[in-house]
Amino acid sequence: MDHSPNELAERLTELEIKSSYAEDLLEQLNMTIYRQQQQIDSLILQVTQLKQQSQNAGQDGAARNLRDELPPHY
Repeated sequence: MDHSPNELAERLTELEIKSSYAEDLLEQLNMTIYRQQQQIDSLILQVTQLKQQSQNAGQDGAARNLRDELPPHY
């Protein structure tokens, strides 16, 4: 498998280009995962707060059902 120095240089250049694209893609995927984890953390906090509000509302008296309440225009 004797390749000329020119062929080897071309192959090396192609591999470097592919490696560069792979590194860029990896960085983009890492940032996407980081942002998604931030969103997940925020949603978990919101759900926790809503659960707490629901429990507090249940302790304040009879449980309210919003379907039982009439809108203000009735």
